[in-house]
Amino acid sequence: MKPLRVAVLMGGPSAESDVSRQSGQMVVKALQPTGMTVLPVDLTGTDVQLPAKLDVVFIAMHGMFGEDGHLQQILENTGLAYTGSDPGASARAFDKEVAKQCFVEAGISTPAHMIVDGDLSVLEELQWPVVVKPARQGSSVGISIVKDRAALLPAIAKARAFEGAVVVEQFIRGRELTVGILGSRALPVIEIRTKHTFFDFAAKYVAGEAEEICPAQLDAATTARAQELALRAHECLGCRDFSRVDLMLSETGELFVLEVNTIPGMTANSLLPKAARAAGMDMTKLCLRMIELAQARRMEAVAA
Repeated sequence: MKPLRVAVLMGGPSAESDVSRQSGQMVVKALQPTGMTVLPVDLTGTDVQLPAKLDVVFIAMHGMFGEDGHLQQILENTGLAYTGSDPGASARAFDKEVAKQCFVEAGISTPAHMIVDGDLSVLEELQWPVVVKPARQGSSVGISIVKDRAALLPAIAKARAFEGAVVVEQFIRGRELTVGILGSRALPVIEIRTKHTFFDFAAKYVAGEAEEICPAQLDAATTARAQELALRAHECLGCRDFSRVDLMLSETGELFVLEVNTIPGMTANSLLPKAARAAGMDMTKLCLRMIELAQARRMEAVAA
C-alpha cells in the first residue's frame, strides 16, 4: 500500500487556537515516524484550503468552527475521510444547552441548570454556588464559579462575551472525573485534582497546575458506572470514533455528566492521550487508531 497522505488541521478562529496548534503539533510529531506523508495545515480563519490528493484529514482544532460542526460539514462536502464525529453530533455536543437537553431526554444524570435569557428570577430555583458558563465554548473558557448573588451579574457578563446562550448550573461538590471513549469502549477513568477553584484553562494546559490520576482510585463498581455513563452520553449525542466525557462524582456517590468533548486536547498535558497510555496505547498508536476509524467509515460509505 502507498503511504497515506494525512493533513493535520490546527489553529482556526476560536479562543482555543493556540491550544489547537499545540494539539496539532503533537499529532504531527506522533505520525511522522509512521511513513505517512503528514501535512500540517495551520488555519488562521475559516477559509479551509486543503493539500491535494489527501487520504485523511485529522482534525486537531478546538472551539468554535473547528469543533462545532462547521468544519465537519465542509469536510463532509469534500467526500474526504476525516477524524471524529459528524456535523450533527459535533454541533449537539458543542452547544451545552442542546447537549443537556439530550442528556435529560435520555435519562442521563446532569447537574440541574437554567438558561439565562434576561430573567434572572428563574435562577432562584438553584442553590449557591452555581457554575456560569457560555453555552458554546470549550477548555473552560468564560466559566465562573459563583458563590452568591453579588458575583452573579459579572459572571454572566463574562460568559456573554462569547457567542451563544449562558448556562447556569448547580455546582456539584465532589471529585472531578473524565472518561475517554475510543471506538466503542471507554478508556480508564481519570481523576483530576487541582488547587484551582475548578479545572480551568490554566489547570488544563499549564504543567504542574493539576494532578491527573489514571486510573482513578475508585472502587470497581464506581469505575464501571462512570465508564457506562460516559459511553451512554457519547452515544446519546450521536458521537463516533472518540470523545472525552467530563463527569462529577458527588460527595454522596452520584455521578453527573458535565459535557462531551468531541475533539479532546492532544497536547503533552491532555487527558485522552493519558487515558490511552493507561490502556497500552502511546500517542502514535492513538493517532493511528483515530485515522483507522475514519478510513474504515469512508470505505463503508463508498461501498454502500
